[in-house]
This record gives sequence, structure tokens and C-alpha cells, in this order.
Amino acid sequence: MASKQVSHSRFHAFRQRLEAFEPQPGIQLWAYEFLLFGIKQAWACLFGGLILFLLLATHFLYPDDAPLHRYDFLTLSAIAIQIALLLFRLETLREAAVILIFHVVGTVMELFKTAAGSWVYPEDSLLHIGDVPLFTGFMYAAVGSYIARVWRIFDFRFSHYPPVWATWLLAAAIYINFFAHHWTVDIRYVLFAVAGVIFWRTRVYFRNWRAHRWMPLLIGFGLVATFIWFAENIATFANAWNYPGQEDGWEMVSLAKLGSWYLLMLISFVLVGLVQPIREPDQ
Repeated sequence: MASKQVSHSRFHAFRQRLEAFEPQPGIQLWAYEFLLFGIKQAWACLFGGLILFLLLATHFLYPDDAPLHRYDFLTLSAIAIQIALLLFRLETLREAAVILIFHVVGTVMELFKTAAGSWVYPEDSLLHIGDVPLFTGFMYAAVGSYIARVWRIFDFRFSHYPPVWATWLLAAAIYINFFAHHWTVDIRYVLFAVAGVIFWRTRVYFRNWRAHRWMPLLIGFGLVATFIWFAENIATFANAWNYPGQEDGWEMVSLAKLGSWYLLMLISFVLVGLVQPIREPDQ
């Protein structure tokens, strides 16, 4: 048992102390569970929240005449955050592995999408591959980090989970379609339908305090995708990148991108399944 505890982050002990509290029934219990849920979600968002804070802070405060490009500062800061999280045991090695996987997957997609003109990075940088500054991979990694952390913190369990091979085929088809639709027919609506079929009965059970509650997994995907869409609006407002139409002034990101994030959520979820167990709920 002792060796198992070593793999936990520092938040594990803090969470155990929080969950040991005994609220009175009624409004105190409701308020306690509400605050506990918020604290856990905030902790799961730690990496992404820090990246988003840096995007906004540098947008308003970073000096124009700084010897280091803003994008390069963001890249070095993201690396420093990652190292600090590991050194202070605020993140587990498994979560760091997920971040690395997402960094690679995201950077490959970025290289293609920027070449296709889907979006552009308007500022200069030295730390880049092609037209893609290296900090962008950490934004994809933030999504993977959140899913891995929330999976562990809320002790996810699943009922009627589809065969793993089916989820991998779906994830591969979604990833290929992100590239292929530039030359062939966009099959995203077919992919939405397939996802609905294979995950229709799947429930995700999450433990906020002592009992597991559940929701349809498809709804969970939608909630997280919506959250990411809001974060994307903040990032484009901070001039992290520009979509067509945003070059001359910021405007809200199209709702069509919400569907793209929903599909990306499916890829993210399957990848996180590499390092997090897919367990059934206790009877």
C-alpha cells in the first residue's frame, strides 16, 4: 500500500483531509459538496488554468520591446510549470506522460492546420516548428492533463463501456478526418452518429465525496467540450492565435468549433485510457 501512495500527488493527502469533514445534513451538506466539487475541478484544471493565465497576462503586460518573443516566453514558462509540478509532486508521472502524448498529437495537427490556413499565429518566435510556436502543444496537453487528473480525482467508473477496439477505431477515424476533410468529404456528422451509438448506454460514475453519482458519458463529453470552447475564446482574445475573421479585431469563436472540440474530446478520452484504468462501478 505504501508504494501505491508514492504515485499520488500532494493533493491526494489534502483531498483526504477535506473528505474527512462531517457536514451537517441540509444546507451545510449541500454547500460542502458544492465547494468540494469546485476545489477538485480547479485542481484538475491546474495546468490548463496556469497556461490560460499566462496567455492573458502576457497579452496585457508583456513589453513590446522585450528581448525574448512573447511566444518563446510562453513556451519556456510552460516547460517550467511542468518541471515544477513534477518536482513538488503536484502532478504524477502518469499525468506528465499524458501531457507528452498530447503535445506530440497536437503539434502534428497544428502543423497541418496552419499550413492549410485554418488559423494563424500572428506573432514572431524562435522556438517553433514551421509556422507553429512550441507553446501550442502545451495547450493540447492541458486538455489531456485535465482529463487524466479529473479521472483520478473523481475516481471514474464506467458501466456499459464499449469495446476498447471500437473506441480506438473511432478515435483514429476522427483524427484522420481532421486532416482528410480538406481533400475529401467531411464525415464529422457520421462520426457524431457513431459516437452516439457506441457510447449511448455508457455511464460515467464519479465520486465527489463518499458516494458515486453518474451521468451519461456523452453529456460529460459535451460539458467538457463547452468548457474548452470558452477557454478558446479567452485564448484568441489574448491573441494566442487568430481564426479567419479575427485578424482585424477579436470576435467570438464560431459555435461550429464546439463540434470540433467534442470530437477532440473523444480522442483525448481514448488516449487517457492508456494510463488510467477503465473500471466498472462497485456493486
